[in-house]
Amino acid sequence: MPSTTPAERRQRATALPPLRDADAIAIEAFLDASWAEAGLSRQTLASYRRDLEGFARWRDGAGGGLPAADRGALFDYLAWRTRDNYSPRSNARLLSALRAFFAHALRRGARTDDPTAMLEPPKLPRALPKALAESQVDALLAAPDITTPAGLRDRAMLELMYAAGLRVSELVQLPATALNLRQGVLRVTGKGGKERLVPLGEEAQHWLQRYLDEARPQLAGKRALATLFINASGAAPTRQQFWQLVKRHAAGAGIDPGKVSPHGLRHSFATHLLNHGADLRALQMLLGHASLSTTQIYTLVAREQLKRLHEKHHPRG
Repeated sequence: MPSTTPAERRQRATALPPLRDADAIAIEAFLDASWAEAGLSRQTLASYRRDLEGFARWRDGAGGGLPAADRGALFDYLAWRTRDNYSPRSNARLLSALRAFFAHALRRGARTDDPTAMLEPPKLPRALPKALAESQVDALLAAPDITTPAGLRDRAMLELMYAAGLRVSELVQLPATALNLRQGVLRVTGKGGKERLVPLGEEAQHWLQRYLDEARPQLAGKRALATLFINASGAAPTRQQFWQLVKRHAAGAGIDPGKVSPHGLRHSFATHLLNHGADLRALQMLLGHASLSTTQIYTLVAREQLKRLHEKHHPRG
């Protein structure tokens, strides 16, 4: 079967049967329990919903629908997705959602077996984060037009993203009360509702203060708004809007927009700290990683950069 493009797969997904009521109820109960018991983020819950609904619609009630699916049905669905050119990472995410769903069914006694128990997740390549060079970060941060309220806001957002290593969702959802410029710290609520304090450098504090004094009052008008960063309509920028903002300013800075992403600023923050001698445990705390193994991938990035530096400049490189 020829491979398909993401657009073709989305078109096929819209042609699947509508979700059955029984499956919708089971998925909703699982998501409510996951939010209440594990404190999963909205992004994770939305991802679980998409994957579970996709499998349930593909099943269309066969053999009792999603709650009664057996190992064979799961295997057939994963095989179908593989033939349809879904990526290993996408299939691994689906399997994670299915494992969580059936573990929940086991805990509440709705099932006596776990059909995902013998399914092996696909092997994923260990992709290194893409970090910008320090000169590219400087150019990107200087790109917004700071003579306008929106441009000054963009400068403050980019400075904070790089200075604090934030996730995009953390940045756009920041309440104004999370910022303490007198002490130079930012209180961030990360994945699973976990809070961390991140120190801010003088440069980030300078642009945040200018944004609060000069730009935010103009954008907010007389409205009392909770989020730190706002657009002209008074709403917080969405993740997608910030993505477009980064791409636009990257192009203005002479950087290929295809090689820049909001998450790339977080990667750059981590990589540049390591390059300048930061401790791995301290970096873990700053990034809000639950496991040190997640943070250790940045040591590989730093090692690769040192290797390229050696090859370029050493006489026997």
